[in-house]
Amino acid sequence: MAGFEIEGKLVKAYDMEVKGTGSFRTREFVIETMETYPQFVKFQSVQDKCDLLNQFQEGEIIKVSFDLRGRQWQDKYFTNLNAWRIEKSSNNSSPSAAPSNASGSFDNTPSSFPTSTSSGLSSAEAEDLPF
Repeated sequence: MAGFEIEGKLVKAYDMEVKGTGSFRTREFVIETMETYPQFVKFQSVQDKCDLLNQFQEGEIIKVSFDLRGRQWQDKYFTNLNAWRIEKSSNNSSPSAAPSNASGSFDNTPSSFPTSTSSGLSSAEAEDLPF
């Protein structure tokens, strides 16, 4: 799966947790995106990546590179955003999410949503839609 990047304000950095026999470390943190409708996104770092967050303070704008991880356990499904790089943001004005690969198709701009003219509906049919 392709890696992703997102920029936002570091809202909360949790303490590192040691799990299992003491050899597995995890650390979670939350960033707030600075979009029209801000989102609070929780990430997880594991093992040696837990220390990446030590150089940042809550309130700083950071850029997080991460992978999506999913697993199944006893007919339940879990998804993690696995952070593998954290750096100070070079763009402090408008953080957003985007894939780090050039072939990614993630586009959350309003222009990417279909309109009544691009969907092939007449204006009367489009006005009858519930959204």
